[in-house]
Amino acid sequence: MRRIGILSFPSPGHYYPITALGRRLQSRGHEVVYFQVADLEPPIRAAGLEFHPIGQADFPLGKIRDLDEQLGKLKGFAALRFTLDRFNQSAKMIFRDAPAACRDRGIDALLIDQVETSGGSVAEYLGLPFISVGLALPINIDASVPFSAYPWLHGLGPASRIRNWLGNKFFELTITSSLQRTINEQRQAWGLKPLRGINAFFSELAQVVQLPAALELSGRRVPPHFHYTGPWTDATGRAPVDFPWSRLDPNRPLVYASMGTLQNGLLQPYQIIAQACIGLDLQLVISLGGGQDPSVLADLPGDPIVVGYAPQLELIRRSTLTISHGGLNTVLESLARGVPMVVLPVTNDQPGVGSRVEWSSVGQSIPVGRLTVDRLHNAICEVLGNPIYHEQAKKFQSRIESGDGLTRAAELIESAFGPPPMTVAVGMGRHAYRTDV
Repeated sequence: MRRIGILSFPSPGHYYPITALGRRLQSRGHEVVYFQVADLEPPIRAAGLEFHPIGQADFPLGKIRDLDEQLGKLKGFAALRFTLDRFNQSAKMIFRDAPAACRDRGIDALLIDQVETSGGSVAEYLGLPFISVGLALPINIDASVPFSAYPWLHGLGPASRIRNWLGNKFFELTITSSLQRTINEQRQAWGLKPLRGINAFFSELAQVVQLPAALELSGRRVPPHFHYTGPWTDATGRAPVDFPWSRLDPNRPLVYASMGTLQNGLLQPYQIIAQACIGLDLQLVISLGGGQDPSVLADLPGDPIVVGYAPQLELIRRSTLTISHGGLNTVLESLARGVPMVVLPVTNDQPGVGSRVEWSSVGQSIPVGRLTVDRLHNAICEVLGNPIYHEQAKKFQSRIESGDGLTRAAELIESAFGPPPMTVAVGMGRHAYRTDV
C-alpha cells in the first residue's frame, strides 16, 4: 500500500477523471489524498477521497468560480492566454504550499496532472517518485502532430512536420515562457537543475494518459514510458444531479448539447444549436454547465430542455448524438456509449480533440469561430444520416469496454511506483515517529 498524493487543475474536466483513477487505486488498497483549493472540497469528498486544502491565501472560497466565469466569456487565443496565466498562478501556489502539505499527510508518491507543470519539481524537491497523468489531450511536444491547441489538419508529409515544429517552438518560446521561467526560478531556489522545454516537466518514470490509443493521430512519437489508457470514468464518484426526466419524449431521438464547464459563458453557440435542430425530429437537451441560469435562454426556438447542470453520463447513455465544445471527457463519455458527435472547439486542447474526432470518423468538427446555423444543421444531418459515424462510434465503444482503462492505468501506476518504502517506528508514545529504511 502506498499513500499517494494528487495535484491537478481545478476544473471538472480534470478532477472527474483523476478522482475516478484515485478511487480505483483506493479500491486496490492505496490511500489517496487530493491537494487542492477550497472550492474543490465538495466534489472531492463526494468521490470518497481524502481532501487537503492548499492555496487559501490565493484562492479563497469562490475564487475558482470567478475565474471560470471570466474564462467562459473568452475564446481562441485570449482564452488560451488566460488559462496559461492561471497555470502560472497555480504553480506559484503549489510551490509555496504543496511541499509542507505532502509532508504533513505522509505522502510517499505523487500523481501529477500534466498541466500542473510545477508538480514534478515539488516531487523532485521532496525526493518522491511521481507519475504524470494526462487528463486532457497530452501536451507532449512532437513535430509529428500539431500541438493540441492548434486547429490544424493532421498531415504526414514533411511540410506538415515543418509547420508543427515551428508551431511548437513558437508555443514554447512565447506563450509558455513565463510559466517555464516561474518553474525554473523556484528550482534554482531549491538547488535543482533548470528544465528546458515542456517535455522536460513530465515524469521519466511513467506518463499515463486517459486518451485511448485508437483516438490518437497516426504517427505520433511518444517515449517508451508513455501509456495510452482510458477513458477514466466512474459514475458512482459523482454527486447526483436533479433533472426533469418526465419531460423527455421516448418517441424522439435525444440530442444532448453542452459547451462544458469552462467555455460556457458564450450564449450564441446555444442559440445556434437550437436553431440548427429546428425541422429535425429530435428532442434537444442543453446543459449550461453551471455557468448560466437557464432563464437567460428561455426564448430558444424549438422548445429544448435547458438546465443549469445535467446528469451528463445518464443523458449521453440515452442520446443519439452529442454536441459539445470538444472537451475530452465529453467526447470519451460519448464514445464509451457508442454515440457519434459534432464538436464545436473553443480553445485550449479542444481544436486538437476536434481533429481527432474527424480523423477517427466518429463525428464532425466546426470551430466555434466558424459556427453558423447552416453549417451545424448540415453537420448534424451528415452525422445522423451517414452510418459510418455510428459504426465507428460503436467500434470505439467495444474497444473501450474491452480495454478497461481505469484498471489498466492503476496497474501501470503500481508497476511504475513499485513497492512502498518500508517504515519503522522510532521511539515510544507521543515522541514516536516514522522513518524510511
